[in-house]
Amino acid sequence: MDFEIVSNIENIETIAIGSSIRVFEYLQKTYGHGRWRKLKGTATVKIPNGQFRHVELHWYEAHGIGKRDIKIKYYLDE
Repeated sequence: MDFEIVSNIENIETIAIGSSIRVFEYLQKTYGHGRWRKLKGTATVKIPNGQFRHVELHWYEAHGIGKRDIKIKYYLDE
């Protein structure tokens, strides 16, 4: 993760749950078994050059394991 999330993640939506996630086996092998969900939401982040950008984030999450593999999918302020 080469950015810092500086606001709360808002407008959170579930994209996929369980075995309908393309990388489901990778998540279980790497982070452990859990009720995995792929989610998306919007937030303000600070990127390495010091700019603050409003972005759409995608990540995976499971109860007891937490958020994993957070990535910027789209810049919303261009």
